[in-house]
Amino acid sequence: QVQLVESGGGLVQAGGSLRLSCAASRITFTSNTMGWYRQAPGKQRELVADFSSGGTTNYADSVKGRFTISRDNAKNTVNLQMNSLKPEDTAVYYCNVREGPSYQYSYWGQGTQVTVSS
Repeated sequence: QVQLVESGGGLVQAGGSLRLSCAASRITFTSNTMGWYRQAPGKQRELVADFSSGGTTNYADSVKGRFTISRDNAKNTVNLQMNSLKPEDTAVYYCNVREGPSYQYSYWGQGTQVTVSS
């Protein structure tokens, strides 16, 4: 089973930057996607960005141009560089790995709080 360890997050003023990191262990399948989701109070969890093993990236419209996702396949890590942060980016951010022939296996990190003050 994949295990995920997240780091980063915290409190930052609007316009500031933060970097989230996630290290994954025991990734079994070569077909996988590593990514970040977030959940704000009272809202559903939503995709922020993900990065497939084939090299494809996907971003939520709300973060395009401000956030950058990267991954290191050798280390099984995925990072999220968040710039020009806005108060509406405040949420718990979760690392996610999906793997398998149909990406049917999904694993979550414990979540890390990002708070952006105005």
